[in-house]
Amino acid sequence: MKKIITSIAVFLGCFITFAQEKEAPKEGWHKTGNIILLFNQSAFSDWVTGGENTIAGNLGFNYDFNYLKGNITWDNKILASYGLTKSKNNDFEKKTDDRFEFNSVVGKKAKGYWYYSAFLNFKTQFTKGYVYGKDLNGKEIRTEHTNFMSPAELAFGPGMLWKKSDDLKFNLAPLTSKVIFVDKNFTLPNDAYFGVEEGKSTKYELGFYASGFAKLTVMENVTMENILNLYANYLEDPQNVDIDYTMNLIMKINSSLSANFTFQTIYDDNAFEGFQVREVFGVGINYGF
Repeated sequence: MKKIITSIAVFLGCFITFAQEKEAPKEGWHKTGNIILLFNQSAFSDWVTGGENTIAGNLGFNYDFNYLKGNITWDNKILASYGLTKSKNNDFEKKTDDRFEFNSVVGKKAKGYWYYSAFLNFKTQFTKGYVYGKDLNGKEIRTEHTNFMSPAELAFGPGMLWKKSDDLKFNLAPLTSKVIFVDKNFTLPNDAYFGVEEGKSTKYELGFYASGFAKLTVMENVTMENILNLYANYLEDPQNVDIDYTMNLIMKINSSLSANFTFQTIYDDNAFEGFQVREVFGVGINYGF
């Protein structure tokens, strides 16, 4: 529990630091989003120092639709992305990204920037995921490990929301129910498949959930989104805090082109003993709406 309190203190400090730079939100619906298409290619021909031909593409969708009326606020966010890469010397194309996430928080004003709230978070992936290896002849093979709704996570519960604007907010939910869904055919002994018991398709948890969002203008034509989620399960190893942090940096070149950098790190001991890290960088088409 000490770890989660420390993490919350750090991230609350960051949000309060930027709070004075944000304007109060306006009433009504506020909808904004963007679609990003990144493409990368490497090609070599008789290149003495060596090289491998590769082609990769990433498609991302980020959409916010928020509502404010009187004492009521309702914030919704959809994050979806998918990416593939293919190398000449690999037998299979491989995913560089695969994510679908929906967040929704409704709140009724309590005092100042604080609201009584209820939240819902759902996340899964679009397509199959594989573990790669080699057979006895050295040929690349793959084994299906994940798929759509395996795993999937649904979290919901009451809490308190602090909201300065659509670009600066955090939510604390000390009584969060979390359900993990998996394909029971993938489960493993000793709850090794995302913490779900072998032969089961769901697992229920009760814990503390904290989430925060901050969108900053770093400099002209450069914006940064920070998304942080923390979770501790009261029913099993509450000292092991799940961490999911994503940073999206968008460097606008003109109305259609931008350079984009995404960094994500996840700590979830039910999935992997250590930090998972993902980075995506490229120049591509960025359509805002």
